[in-house]
Amino acid sequence: MGMVHTVGLVLHPERDSEVAVETIIGWAGRRGGTVLGLPEEIGRIDCSAVPVGAAALAERADLLVSLGGDGTMLRSMRLAAGATTPVLGVNLGRLGFLAEIDVDGLADALTAIDEHRYQVEPRMAVCMRLPGGEIASAFNDIALVRMPGDGLAAVEVTVQGHPFVRYAGDAVIVATSTGSTAYSYSAGGPIVSPAVEGFLVVPAAAHSTFNRAVMLSADEDVELTLLPTSGTLAVEVDGAVAAQLKAGDRLHVTASRGAASVIRLGGTTFYERARRKLRVSGSAEAD
Repeated sequence: MGMVHTVGLVLHPERDSEVAVETIIGWAGRRGGTVLGLPEEIGRIDCSAVPVGAAALAERADLLVSLGGDGTMLRSMRLAAGATTPVLGVNLGRLGFLAEIDVDGLADALTAIDEHRYQVEPRMAVCMRLPGGEIASAFNDIALVRMPGDGLAAVEVTVQGHPFVRYAGDAVIVATSTGSTAYSYSAGGPIVSPAVEGFLVVPAAAHSTFNRAVMLSADEDVELTLLPTSGTLAVEVDGAVAAQLKAGDRLHVTASRGAASVIRLGGTTFYERARRKLRVSGSAEAD
């Protein structure tokens, strides 16, 4: 008995996904399965997928298929957060870290998943309690970013109740292992295996003597405080602005283990994707 009876679709807002959608609908139709999608997304194309709300998509689907790039994959993971529904990433653009296959391998991938020939890679989320009490959750990063024309992001990092370091810069980034190859990497942070359960705090364009990233355990209690010298900051959650902060605001940071599950079929490893995407080579002195 196959495991995939209902497939949920998550589509990139602009990239052409019709061929991929037709492949999924055809594959499911031959097995008597059902394909679901968000109304505003499947309404853009002529297909027979059943429109459902975001909550029902993750609850009813045996598998979520993300059609796009890493941004679409992150959104799919947020939709699946808290559910047991695994996510398969299908690349419709440039090579990313999270997508597993291209469109031409989609039908075979669905069959492999249906026959239980795959691995699940759990992905941690980082959560931040904002001053108003709401919780922001991200699978890549939450960044505290200076507003144009305003002061620097001046932030104190407290670990287990003890002040550790004060940063001043253009931004302070709290990144998961998944997000270590995104904004954190561009700010000089390390590449971290997705198997590592912890998160990074990284200053961007630091104006302070200590400008190194800090790697923290998923179990440690962390608080970020905007110092009196800080300007107004925007809170970016996986790249989308969610709130604004002012001096004196305190933010509690926690980790959520296994918040989403990414499907891997064994075609490539994280390190192979990192070498290609980031053009990792090494020192000429080593050759």
